[in-house]
Amino acid sequence: MLRIAAAMALSLFAGSIAYADMTVKVGVLTDLTGPYASLSGEGSITAARLAAEEFEASNPGVKVDVIFGDHQNKADIGSAIVRKWYDQGDVDAVVDITNSAVAFAVNQITRERNKVFLASGPASPDLYGKACAPTTVLWTYDTYAMSQGTGRALAKSGGSKWFFITADYAFGHALERDTSRVVESEGGKVVGQVRAPLNTADFSPFLLQAQSSGANVLGLANAGLDMINTVKQASEFGIARSGMKLAGLLVMITDVRSLGLNAAQGLVVTEPFYWDLNPATRGWSQKFAERARGKMPSSAQAGAYSATLHYLKAVAALGSKTDGAEVVRKMKAMPTSDPAFGNGMIRKDGRKLHDMFVFEVKTPGESRSEWDLYKLVATIAPEQAFKPMGDCVALQ
Repeated sequence: MLRIAAAMALSLFAGSIAYADMTVKVGVLTDLTGPYASLSGEGSITAARLAAEEFEASNPGVKVDVIFGDHQNKADIGSAIVRKWYDQGDVDAVVDITNSAVAFAVNQITRERNKVFLASGPASPDLYGKACAPTTVLWTYDTYAMSQGTGRALAKSGGSKWFFITADYAFGHALERDTSRVVESEGGKVVGQVRAPLNTADFSPFLLQAQSSGANVLGLANAGLDMINTVKQASEFGIARSGMKLAGLLVMITDVRSLGLNAAQGLVVTEPFYWDLNPATRGWSQKFAERARGKMPSSAQAGAYSATLHYLKAVAALGSKTDGAEVVRKMKAMPTSDPAFGNGMIRKDGRKLHDMFVFEVKTPGESRSEWDLYKLVATIAPEQAFKPMGDCVALQ
């Protein structure tokens, strides 16, 4: 009996040594120089580091390293970085990626290497649909959820004729498609659309087409700097004053801050996170702002924090980081909980579930401070916000 007890004690001690020596490496693959830098970029790196510090404080046996790279919105560059991270840099999980083309490439590589992809930045629902993988979780938002929020809210309030200015790549096409379906289901119609390349500087030809189309809603199926430039130029053209409503289909608070309330007021947006939503979001956002030169976090940045924290919790609960698919199964088995997104869960197809919120951008007279930018219009429950499970071939 003493030999058995000694053997058990030795085994437990050996396990604790292995756990104590564990180092988890998370790579933030983000846009540091392009149109999505303000809504992700350095802020997403800061958010992931906050998650690592919070986790290490309660799990002193695990060390977390956070590294980062700039995908430059190019799938080949993003792929090369991630392959090097996995094959030479001992990276266990990749987080962020606000470009869907890069995300699809990383999704496939991550599956092949059996690592973990915490997709906190991309917006394509295909990442939990036809392109789903047992190693990927789509965390923050997607084009389907945005269309259910902004698209349905405006269609129900009289937005019956839509014209789209659409980013000419996978994300923009999906956003236009999903919103068009919602508009048509509410009895409206799409009267026109144009496709604009990434980093378009002059949107005036597209805005002239929108004005002459007879539409009463201008759907902005773009994001980041492209969306900001569209709204600024629409303000100069007097689009809103002419009676046409602007529908920001993927707008974040960092975008509104860049625009200013004079240009952005009245814009209807759908987000899963707002810094001033409740006491928990305010408390976490203040910690973020202390690291980010006073800037409040975007939804994408909050998503990077939330996804990284839950991943680390799953690694600790499992006692291992080696098998990416096994770690994701553990993530799905555990309820999610953090101050940015509250309580939630991860569905079997890899879609993180939480409430989505429809906001209207305040007027300058309604705003009380620099970051007081939104007023809540509606809350959308997860079962209405996100695409139902259906075509995922990697269900766990």
